[in-house]
Amino acid sequence: MDITWLGHSSFRIKGKNASIVTDPFDPSVGLKFPKVEADMVTVSHDHQDHNQSRLVGGNPKVITGPGEYEIREVSIFGIPSYHDSNNGRERGPNTIYTISIDGMHLCHLGDLGHKLTQDQLGEIGNIDILFVPVGGVYTIDAQVAVEVVTAIEPKVVIPMHYKVPGLKYELAEVSGFVKEIGMEPAKVDKYSVTPDKLPEERQLIVLEIKN
Repeated sequence: MDITWLGHSSFRIKGKNASIVTDPFDPSVGLKFPKVEADMVTVSHDHQDHNQSRLVGGNPKVITGPGEYEIREVSIFGIPSYHDSNNGRERGPNTIYTISIDGMHLCHLGDLGHKLTQDQLGEIGNIDILFVPVGGVYTIDAQVAVEVVTAIEPKVVIPMHYKVPGLKYELAEVSGFVKEIGMEPAKVDKYSVTPDKLPEERQLIVLEIKN
């Protein structure tokens, strides 16, 4: 399985039988959205920097909320959550997605705005690779992100939704999260992994944007 970062909260996850794009964004955010095709698109919430499924080619199945989905031997489970710490009253709902692909379990937290409940942690289950927002302002910040990582206990942590050159949103940079979590990041332009190659000790992967 190959994971590339398209920018913001958008990743392309390419497995043996299917590919997924998460949270495609409108280029008005200040970043170019690349030409990309997928079998599935997951949308965590209905904001323009996360819901631009029209930009993804290949006539994908678009998943926009909680529920169970299975396409081409990939299982996706959407878990309800909130975009803020006030039960959605400020920024509305958010969907967390778990993705089972190629014998591995991934979790994309979308624009999570709060600590996770025990019920949510139970629904998320055992996770190999976690995509976690770390930029604050509109989502959890670095400190809460570390608490969420500690609660989920993934083998691989991939931060997202932070300040990068060109992005028009004033988010915190990834360096704050790296310092808070106290791990040395591996900086790569693509993360390729199979179940037998998952690390025994937790690994922090900081991806370069591919466009």
